[in-house]
Amino acid sequence: MLRKAAALAVVFAATPYAAFAHAYLAQSAPSADASVSAPAGVSLTFSQTLEKNFSNVEVHDAGGHRVDDGKPGPDGGPTALAIGLPKLPPGRYQVIWHATSVDTHRTEGNFYFTIVP
Repeated sequence: MLRKAAALAVVFAATPYAAFAHAYLAQSAPSADASVSAPAGVSLTFSQTLEKNFSNVEVHDAGGHRVDDGKPGPDGGPTALAIGLPKLPPGRYQVIWHATSVDTHRTEGNFYFTIVP
């Protein structure tokens, strides 16, 4: 039993850290809690390469209605997600995202930004 535990410890020690990593949100535009003029879209950058077919971003208004245009934004590379926005009125908006990294780990989150006149 002790040999088996030691062998497992060697395997885990030899496995690269990235194999256990998740795609965490590293940057967003607009950023969380920002007050901005009406943006043309929302872009998110993650800490790891994404499986884009299994990742998503949505924008909702204060009433919970989805307001993004449903069109993915320009490709920002393998770690990015983006969504276009129509011209939105002033108010508070919520960005809801989920990201699946290439190692199949899923993360999710949300944040708010405010559009000012």
